[in-house]
Amino acid sequence: MSERVYKKIRLVGVSKDSYEKAIRSALEEAGKTLHGLAWFEVMEQRGAVLEGGQVEFQVTIEIGFKVERANV
Repeated sequence: MSERVYKKIRLVGVSKDSYEKAIRSALEEAGKTLHGLAWFEVMEQRGAVLEGGQVEFQVTIEIGFKVERANV
């Protein structure tokens, strides 16, 4: 059977280094509990200015993953 079903979830990754690291952070965390990760879409990029002038990079992504059928 070649039909597949995917589900999408929205996550926000955060990094003090870069947008790329914020994306990787969200993907790595999602990979701990989700299987069949297939793609991601960057929905929003923003930053925060923290105390002392430090910068925080924030990226909202949608992650698509394959829905696995339970073997019942």
